[in-house]
Order: sequence, then C-alpha cells, then structure tokens
Amino acid sequence: MKIGFIGTGVMGSGIINNLLNHHENVSVFNRTKAHAKKVLDNGAQWCDTPAELTQQSDVVFTMVGFPADVKELYFGENGILANSHAGQFLIDMTTSKPSLAKQIARAGAKRDVHVLDAPVSGGDVGAQNGTLTVMVGGYEEDLDKLKPLLNCFSSSIRYFGDAGSGQNAKMANQIMIAGTMLGLTESLVYAKAAKLNLPAVMETLQAGAAENFSMGTYGPRILKKDYTPGFFAKHFLKDLKIALEEAEKMKIQLPMTGEATELYKELVDKGHGNDGTQALIKLWWGEN
Repeated sequence: MKIGFIGTGVMGSGIINNLLNHHENVSVFNRTKAHAKKVLDNGAQWCDTPAELTQQSDVVFTMVGFPADVKELYFGENGILANSHAGQFLIDMTTSKPSLAKQIARAGAKRDVHVLDAPVSGGDVGAQNGTLTVMVGGYEEDLDKLKPLLNCFSSSIRYFGDAGSGQNAKMANQIMIAGTMLGLTESLVYAKAAKLNLPAVMETLQAGAAENFSMGTYGPRILKKDYTPGFFAKHFLKDLKIALEEAEKMKIQLPMTGEATELYKELVDKGHGNDGTQALIKLWWGEN
C-alpha cells in the first residue's frame, strides 16, 4: 500500500516516522521541503506537489495548520480531490471545522473516494512514541480497513459517527485541555507567589487527585523555561475559536473556554504564537 502524507510539522513528522518504522511506504509533501528533512532522512520519499502525491497514493493523510489550509489543499485546482481516484482513502488529521469535514466527505463521495476526519490527541510526545488517541468520523467500515495503519502511531482509536464527528470529539478534547492548561498555569502562579518549592508542588499534585496530562507533560517544561511547541499556541487558539463557533451553533455557553480563548489570543498577539501552549505562563511571569 502506498501512503501519502501532507504536513511534516511537529505532529506529522512523529506520525510519519512511526509509519516508516513499521516499514510502510510513505511519500510526503510540505510547503517547505527543508521542514521535511527528518522524515526524508528516515526513508520517506518526496513529492513536489499535493497533486503528484495524491495521484500515486492509495491512502492520503493530511495534517496542516488551519481550516483554510485544509480547504485549499482539498478543493484547490491542483489539490487532493481534483487528483483523487475511485477507491482511494483520504484522512484529514488536522484539527479543523466539523462543517468542513462534512463538505470534504460529500465531495469525496461524488468521486467514490473514502473520507475520514481523524484528529488526534497526545501532543508531540504521543506522536513520537506512537501513543496518540485518534478520534474518527466517517463510515465505520472505512475505519476498520485503516486500523492497521492507524495502529502504527496510536494506542487508542475511537469511532464517533458520521463525517464531522471526529472533529466534534476533538473539540471536546480541546475544551478539556483549555481547562487543564489554565489550571496548571494558575496553580504555578499561586505556588510561586506563596514561595513554595515548585517542583515539589507539581510532584505532589501529580501524585493526587489533581493529576493531569498538561501538568505531567508541560509543567516540567515551564520550570525549565522550555517553550518548545509540543502543540503551537497559535493552533490551540484556532481550536478554541472553532469550539466557540460550534457551541454558538448549538446554542450552548462555554464560559471557561471563552476565557481561555481570550488569554491565548493575548499570548499570540504578544508574539508567542509559535511557542508551545505552556507559554501561557508568560502572561504572568514574562520572558524570565
């Protein structure tokens, strides 16, 4: 089976390397070829355009930055759908809009192409270790055929329903993470103001009822002043905005998510969009 993968960022590269480590045949495209060097060095093949990659692949994965990127990639004149072929599988792993996932699925059906929306959770650590959680929308029989591939880079695969359902599940995930990231940040701010030993505080909290992924993964990075992105702050802001848009359509209120959105917007507006989500602490502690 020939696999094409578009998007060699932090997450995409980890996924690609796990596919390669399972001896899969993977071709890649990225807007900047230099950013694909690590996966090319690991055995991936380069394609010059999304059209070339799509034409030669049985399965195409996409993992890019924003819904606008997804839309252009799939619906552009030289994009994926225009170069797809019957029986092909298209899997968008970008965290994107549920409505766009449905639009892609409808367009794919007209070309007898199998489309899944399959965003993931687990950050850079999960991508590198092959332990991501995959949230899937589309036809379940299509997922069943692709599970062997998804198992190359995941430890949990959950089916949620028709097209767009994977994206809605990811929104629920991001809403929860917004809460834990704000909790982590304010906890450290409080503990520092109280002149407590911060490593000891985190070790204690992580051993009790306050345990969570954000603290275990990003807390130590904050203490080391390591703001390397496991997940870009600008992308998390995008996700939170999508969650609020969808909530408005459903006529529900998400006040905590709204507050998190404003804080991450402030962080991005201050020029920290390419930092990891843990850089939120900079709003209190500055650059030091």
